[in-house]
Amino acid sequence: MPDRPAPSDAHSLRLDGKIALVTGASRGIGRAIAEAFAAAGASVALASRTQADLDAVAEAIRAEGGEALAVAAHTGSDEGVAALVDRVTSEYGGVDVLVNNAATNPHYGPILTSEMSQWDKTYDVNVKGYFRTIRACVPSMTERGGGSVINMSSVAGERALPGMGVYCVSKAAVLMLTEVLGAELARDQIRVNAVVPGFVKTQFSSVLWEDERAAQQTLQLVPLRRIADAEEIAPLALYLASDASRFVTGSRFRIDGGQLVGTPGM
Repeated sequence: MPDRPAPSDAHSLRLDGKIALVTGASRGIGRAIAEAFAAAGASVALASRTQADLDAVAEAIRAEGGEALAVAAHTGSDEGVAALVDRVTSEYGGVDVLVNNAATNPHYGPILTSEMSQWDKTYDVNVKGYFRTIRACVPSMTERGGGSVINMSSVAGERALPGMGVYCVSKAAVLMLTEVLGAELARDQIRVNAVVPGFVKTQFSSVLWEDERAAQQTLQLVPLRRIADAEEIAPLALYLASDASRFVTGSRFRIDGGQLVGTPGM
C-alpha cells in the first residue's frame, strides 16, 4: 500500500521537481496552465504545431525564472507523439504530469452537414490524440512512481451546443476516456481527471465573443454573466497536477460560471 503523504505535502500546490507536458501550449488555456505550472516549480515541456509560437511562450516562462522546453508536435500523429515524449524524456528524464489540451473544431453548423473528413480530423486530435499522448507517457509515469493526467474537456461534452455537434461528441468521448483510464491506471498511482471549462476568452472560441451580438447571446447562458479568462482555468489544473489532489481520479471538474446548472435568462 502506498505511503500516506505527510499533512504538509498533501495540501501543497507546489510542483517542485516535477516534469509537466502541456499540449496546445502556444496560447489560451494551454499557455496559462504551462505558465502556472512553471511558477509552481515544474519543468514544463510545451507542445503545439508551431515552433515559433512555442518559443515565445518558453522565453516568457524563462524570463520569469521558470524552466521550459518547446517542442513542435502534432498529436494527431502516432509518430509525432512518440517523438515528442522521447524528446521530453531525453531532456528532462521523464513525465510526471500530462495536460491534454490540444483541440480542433473544423466543422460549424448542423451536424448532418458535416463531412466524414471533419469527423476524422476532430477525433484524431480531440480523442485519439489524447489517448496517444497518455499511452506514450504512462511507461515513464509508472517508472517514476505515478503521475497525473489532466484532460481538457468542455461543457460541450455535457450539453449539446448549436452548430458544434461534432466537437460536442468528441468532448463527451474525452469524459468517458477519463473515467476508463482513471479506473485502469489507478493501480499504477496514475490519476486521470478532466477539466470542463465553459466559455473562455481564447482565439479558439472567438466566434462566441468577438461579435457583440454573439457575445450577448453567450452571456445569457452563463449565470455569472461573463466569459472566463484563460488564467482562471489554470489554478484548477494546478490543483489536479499537485499532491493536493492525491486522492482524486476519474473525476470531472466544471469551471463554467454556472452554465450547466443555470437556466437561460435567469
